[in-house]
Parts: sequence; structure tokens; C-alpha cells
Amino acid sequence: MADRFFHNEMPDFVPEATEERAVEDVADSLLRLLSLPYSALAERFKQAALDLKATIVMETWGLKGRRVKDFSLYTGALGTAFLLFKSFQVTKNRNDLKLCSDIVKACDSASRGSGAVTVICGRAGVCALGAVAAKQAGDEQLRNYYITQFKEIKLPKDVPDELLYGRVGFLWACAFLNKHIGEGTIPPNYTGVVVNEIIKNGRKVFDKGGSPLMYEWDGQKFWGAAHGLAGIMHVLMHMQLQPDEVVDVKGTLHYMVKNRYPSGNYPSSEDSESDGLVHWCHGAPGVTLTLAKAAEVFGGEAFLRAAADGGEVVWNRGLLKRVGICHGVSGNAYTFLSLYRLTGNVEFLYRAKAFACFLLDRADKLILEGQMHGGDHPYSLFEGIGGMAYLFLDMIEPSKARFPAYEL
Repeated sequence: MADRFFHNEMPDFVPEATEERAVEDVADSLLRLLSLPYSALAERFKQAALDLKATIVMETWGLKGRRVKDFSLYTGALGTAFLLFKSFQVTKNRNDLKLCSDIVKACDSASRGSGAVTVICGRAGVCALGAVAAKQAGDEQLRNYYITQFKEIKLPKDVPDELLYGRVGFLWACAFLNKHIGEGTIPPNYTGVVVNEIIKNGRKVFDKGGSPLMYEWDGQKFWGAAHGLAGIMHVLMHMQLQPDEVVDVKGTLHYMVKNRYPSGNYPSSEDSESDGLVHWCHGAPGVTLTLAKAAEVFGGEAFLRAAADGGEVVWNRGLLKRVGICHGVSGNAYTFLSLYRLTGNVEFLYRAKAFACFLLDRADKLILEGQMHGGDHPYSLFEGIGGMAYLFLDMIEPSKARFPAYEL
């Protein structure tokens, strides 16, 4: 199991120096980064992110003749557009916004007739980002075009309920539009039909003594963020729910906490006995993000305590030998950013900083040496260095950080 992650040898806490020159004599380069005043470290993150962004744009857009085969946010061109939009939000560089819109336009053409409906792997992500980017550019006609296109997306009857390919992946895009365009852009009566279907499907799988809601995808009852309970509950908490539906969502989360492994990690699927995955997609990181959201929405100590427990698992076993956000160090860092945003505890910010500094200091060397996996799609948002660049941009102002296409 230990071959999945690096042993975390970083100190539990390193205080920041008041001046940058005060850390010049620190021999270890990682400790030197951790000791920097945050303003100086944020500038390092920003420069690294912009350098990575330039490489990613060249590799995924410039060298491909501006043609799109994979339009997805997960491994394709839309992920580059999402990174560019994030860069625009941070730097206000309108060239990033223009390039984002250009890539979305190409993804719009490539995604037509695909049948894929979600934000991460489907047309909903294309239309949602297109509308939001158009609003920022002041192009009302283009914004309305993408919103109209979004509303024409039809969910097939056989679509699953999970995040990557299913109904909640579509619902997340609805919530994204409402946040960035305006509440009611996608009205509750539109999303309510989808929510009702998800709840109904979850109750069908109910087993007495088990979780109030349960779902199957690809023949398994997954628990994680990408395909299972954590992702579905997370999106449902952004929707308008009836009182009985709130009870079922809370009951499902309590069921997960009650049935986690003795280690504090979470099974990848119902009845799984393999305590090996500490990823956003499967295991404690994704579940912890959902529990942090539950603590925010429902209050009470139980969800907050469970989220903090999940953070301990990620600190001890989450320094993965992969770089990306789906199943890598970049994604696991968002566990601590979410906990920091929820609690204001600077120890969580330090842990996020530690994971990000580990990447800033060592990722290139470890990938070059073959000790760290750069991703099957090495420039992508979810598997490759695109996620690392996105994290670095989020580290500039960590109180505003959100796991891309998961947290709102």
C-alpha cells in the first residue's frame, strides 16, 4: 500500500518568517519554501502557475492546430479552457479570457451529438463555461447562445446518477451557471425534476440497516466523489431539497462515517475491504470535501469532526506518487483548503501549503526520475500538470480556493 504514496516527512508546522531574506540560510529547499512569508510564496506559486499554463496551452491547443478531439474537462481541451478562466480570475489578463472563449468554441463544435451530458465529461461543461466566460467578456449574445444550448441538453433515461457521466454531473453545471450568471438562470423547477429522479433511484437500492440512499454504477455501489455516494451527496447539498430528502442525505453521510475503515479512510465501494485508495475519486479526500460541505450546510459537530478525521488520513497517506487532482497530490491538497475555509484554522492552511510546496519543489524532478507519475494525459486538468497549475493559482488566495468542477 505504501508504494502508492511518499512517506510524509514534512514537519507538522513551520512558522512563516517575517521577511524573505530570513530564510536564505535554510539548507533544505522544501523547508525554505515552507518558511517564506506567504506574500513571497504566493508570488512563487503565481509564476509557476503561469509558466505551466503557457506550456499546457501550447501542448493542448497550439501544437494541435487548434483542433479538438477530446473536448472533456477531465482530460481534454475544456480543462485547458477552465484553467485559463481561473488564470483570468486571478490575474485579470483578458488574453486568458479570450483564449478560454476560443477553446470553448472549438469544444462546442466537438461536443455536438456526443450524448455526454455532464460538466466534467460532457456538453454541460462546455455550455456552462462558455456562458460564464461570455458574461465576463460582456458578450450578451454569446452568453444567451450558450444558455440556450445548455437548456436543450436532454438527459437520456439510462444515464447514471454519478458525477463524471451522470445526473449530478449535469446538476453541478446548473449550480455553476446560477452562481456565476445569476440565481434562477437554471430555475429550481428545471433542476427539481432531476433531483427527484436521483432521490428516487437512491431509495430503490435501500437495504434495511444500510444507507438511506445507494447507487450503482458499472455494477458496483461506489462511495467516492467521481462515481458514488460522496459526489452525489455533495451536489445534492447545493440543491433545494424537501425535508425528507434532507433526512436521507444526512443519513447517507452518517452511514458512510459509521462504516469507514478503522484507519479513518473510506471504502471505494460498498463491502470493499481494500483500504488502499486515498484519492479524490475514491477514498478520504473526496469524502472529506463532502463532509466539509455537510458541516457548512447542516452544522453540528459530527460532520466537522469526521471531516477533520479525513484530513488526518490525507496528511498521513495523501502525498501520492501522482501529480493530478483526480488521484494525485494536487487534488489532495484541496482537502486542507476546504477545511481551512470551513474552520479558519491556520494549521489546515499550512498542510495545503505543504502539499503545494512539495509539488513546487519536487514534482518536476520526481516525474523526470520516474518516481512520480505525470498522468496518462500529462497536460490535462484532472490527470496531469493542469491540475497542479490550477492548485498553484488557488494558493495565491486560499480562502477563495475551490476544487475545480466539484466545489462551488
